[in-house]
Amino acid sequence: MDSNAIDHFDTSRFEASRNRLASLAYRLLGSAADAEDAVQDSFLHWQAADRQRIKVPEAWLTKVTTNVCLDKLRSAQARRERTAGAWLPEPLLDGDPMLGPADTFEQRESVSLAVLTLMERLSPVERAVYVLREAFSYSHAEIAEILEVTESASQQHLHRARHRITTARRSGGELDPAVARKVVEEFLAAASSGRTERLVALLTDDATAISDGAGLTKKLLRYDTPERIAAIARAGFKSTPAKQRLAGGVSEVHFALVNGAPALLFVPDGKVVGAVTFDIAGGKIATVRGIAAPSRLVRLTESWRQHEPGAPLITQW
Repeated sequence: MDSNAIDHFDTSRFEASRNRLASLAYRLLGSAADAEDAVQDSFLHWQAADRQRIKVPEAWLTKVTTNVCLDKLRSAQARRERTAGAWLPEPLLDGDPMLGPADTFEQRESVSLAVLTLMERLSPVERAVYVLREAFSYSHAEIAEILEVTESASQQHLHRARHRITTARRSGGELDPAVARKVVEEFLAAASSGRTERLVALLTDDATAISDGAGLTKKLLRYDTPERIAAIARAGFKSTPAKQRLAGGVSEVHFALVNGAPALLFVPDGKVVGAVTFDIAGGKIATVRGIAAPSRLVRLTESWRQHEPGAPLITQW
């Protein structure tokens, strides 16, 4: 086999793993753009390696990608961005291959915005162990090889990670999509009509809301009482000419599933300019996340444009 044929064959072997590596990197980094960069870095490592000596390409690529992501998480820039209080995971439309694998509840939950946010409380190694074990079902022996730690250390990291996530998690298990849609539609109807009492009734007593301020603020905006959330929602969902100018036109408001959770998407002319996601517990809304920073909505818009949406809940916002 000549060198060109070998390069083509080796590139094909990498491409066969690309989606899996992107899913791994997205869970570790919480950003689709950063995940794509990590996968590209891994490809450069693959090209530079003596590939004939790599016995199991999948395992080698998993190790390289994991360590590229760990380097990114440990970087001074990442620490500054994530500790400054202006970081939220990048939302992805359900069906995006970067969300896979999604066969089990644990795999689906590991890519939820709730768990991606909670993973910020973990050390980079704890995060890697949690993702490799919960989402990709690697054994502790395999994880130890990937991270160059002992098996017992891997087990300890997983125990700590599970404890930190479980104690802070508010999930009640798998969500009924029909129930989720009904709650979100009621929230939208109450918010857009200004019915504060109904909004408060739809929220849990300890509900929280988080907004990235459309990327215009240095820190996330947080609201931590049902009354404050209702007031912000009522103001935020009221359509005004100024908001339409900022959005780039009149928006349709669509229901969608984002990272497995119910969401409202604001879409003028096929471009997603805002996503509001909801965590629901016990039939009520426990967390509201407003994401409108353009950099966080690039891939979501790309997926939306390839998507066949249903009828909008609001045709002109």
